[in-house]
Amino acid sequence: MEKSVHILGVCGTFMGSLAILARESGFSVSGSDENVYPPMSTQLRSSGIKLYDGYEPSNLEARNDKIIVGNAMTRGQPIIEHILDKQYDYTSGPAWLADNVLSGKWVLAVSGTHGKTTTSSLLAWILEFANLSPGFLIGGVPLNFGLSARLGESDYFVVEADEYDTAFFDKRSKFVHYHPKTLIINNIEYDHADIFPDIESIYKQFHHLIRCVPSTGSIIIPSEDSGISAVLEKGCWTPVERFAFGGNFSGWNAYSVNDDGSSFFISDPNGNAAEIKWKIKGKHNVQNAMAAAIAANHVGISLEVIANAICEFKGVKRRLEFIGNIEGISIYDDFAHHPTAIASTLETLRSSYPTRKIFALIELRSNTMKAGIHGNSLVASVENADSVHWYERTGEWSGIQSLDNPSSSSYFYTSVDKIVTDLSKRVSEGDIVVLMSNGDFDDAGASIINALEQGVSR
Repeated sequence: MEKSVHILGVCGTFMGSLAILARESGFSVSGSDENVYPPMSTQLRSSGIKLYDGYEPSNLEARNDKIIVGNAMTRGQPIIEHILDKQYDYTSGPAWLADNVLSGKWVLAVSGTHGKTTTSSLLAWILEFANLSPGFLIGGVPLNFGLSARLGESDYFVVEADEYDTAFFDKRSKFVHYHPKTLIINNIEYDHADIFPDIESIYKQFHHLIRCVPSTGSIIIPSEDSGISAVLEKGCWTPVERFAFGGNFSGWNAYSVNDDGSSFFISDPNGNAAEIKWKIKGKHNVQNAMAAAIAANHVGISLEVIANAICEFKGVKRRLEFIGNIEGISIYDDFAHHPTAIASTLETLRSSYPTRKIFALIELRSNTMKAGIHGNSLVASVENADSVHWYERTGEWSGIQSLDNPSSSSYFYTSVDKIVTDLSKRVSEGDIVVLMSNGDFDDAGASIINALEQGVSR
């Protein structure tokens, strides 16, 4: 008899990808969510997954061998209380992934505060380019693949390793379940203030992750990151590969990096070098490329093949993704939601287009941003923008207006319609508009494009 799973929170990025992997693995899959809408709902239904809109306990009346509980679920929700009262068999998404997909695989995990999705996507692509047919689960859609997850046809599996907590019954970080052989740590900064009281609590979770990497594995890190150094000081039993940017460094190096990061050289510890010219921009993406290259080399791929693969990498949806040009006004969509990421995105645009006016539209969406935890670092992060439009959907500002010395070109909104109306009057040919949010920004990108097109037609 075909085994079945029911997934709570099935339309989330991670859980939706997990549902696809479960279906590919031969499970009968159904799921519940309060937000059942395209494109995820379309992708899941086309994969043969039955979806329930809402979290009604009756969704579970059909026999399920296992219930997979998303980390958005909490005690007190009727469906959770029903599961516990009935003593149904349940688990978390990361634990199910570890037991049913990752077991016996060479797991390549990509962790860190920033760059996980791009680095994971690039690493999976390098392995694919080298004919290794990896499986992967990524928190975004790599344009080289067009999907966020697949089982693959080899023993290699690339997973984006998130430090967010696992489930209401398991407060460890998701990545503790993955037991990687190859581990990338891109960087460590304070984030997720809703679950981590301080940076030390984040260090502790990364320390738990490092404890699970075998001595025959590899941990790949930038040569200078104070957060990573603090974690390694707690103990490390695995060889560490470091990389740097130029200078006299004996390990992996990126050098001759041009201003926008679209061209650079990679050299390995043996003195081999390769030139990279790719369509991806941003010096932060050069770091992502270095980390992915070293991880790919760890599984035996040559620098020459790695370089050729990087040159053909197309990027990831919503990572400084170009979404339209209306009468010379360029519009981009980006996932940035932390001061460091916002600053990197705007620095990339400024270095690429030094004379063009940049309009930054930033949604205060994450719990950390809304709580005002980042303080005045948010103000500093937008120094490369000519105009900043801050948006919070709640209707009540949670701190951004009270920051010290916000730019005189900062505007504050609780309505996307108002942003669209104002922006349409301010932008002109040659300007750049970039939307930054870890949510859908209430579809502001499409609304802006539509408004500008209507203005042209008039």
